[in-house]
Amino acid sequence: MTIDMKVKKIKNGTVIDHITAGQALNVLKILGITKEYPKTTVTVAMNVPSGKLGFKDIVKVEGRELEAEELDKISLIAPDATINIIRDYEVVEKKTVSLPEILEGVLECDNPNCITHFEAAKSQFIVEEKNPIKLRCVYCERSMDEEGVVKQF
Repeated sequence: MTIDMKVKKIKNGTVIDHITAGQALNVLKILGITKEYPKTTVTVAMNVPSGKLGFKDIVKVEGRELEAEELDKISLIAPDATINIIRDYEVVEKKTVSLPEILEGVLECDNPNCITHFEAAKSQFIVEEKNPIKLRCVYCERSMDEEGVVKQF
């Protein structure tokens, strides 16, 4: 038996595709989408078959376009994600997330003794590995993995 799932197109908003399987709920956290979020349509598809990734997640958010900082955070947990901006039911812009070599001001260092917690210094992390993610604080040298990153969302 074959079951076809039909997901309604969105008129205006953002479609985040090619999310690493199992990360859709973390993407929602990054976007601040909770039960208190203003009423808007959000569609989440998880573990969808994908020729590129094997399996993937998809998130559609009606009436919202993403900020650059949100894209940086998404790239930490879904390095292959694509972002489609939709206007009047048409894709008007297509982006891929990209993880920079150095992340600045996106995350907090999880070392309570790091200078970034005491001085007016923006956090900076060197990206040592992209998949799975491994970051190193420029100031205190503490490493952070995916688990440490996700805790901050």
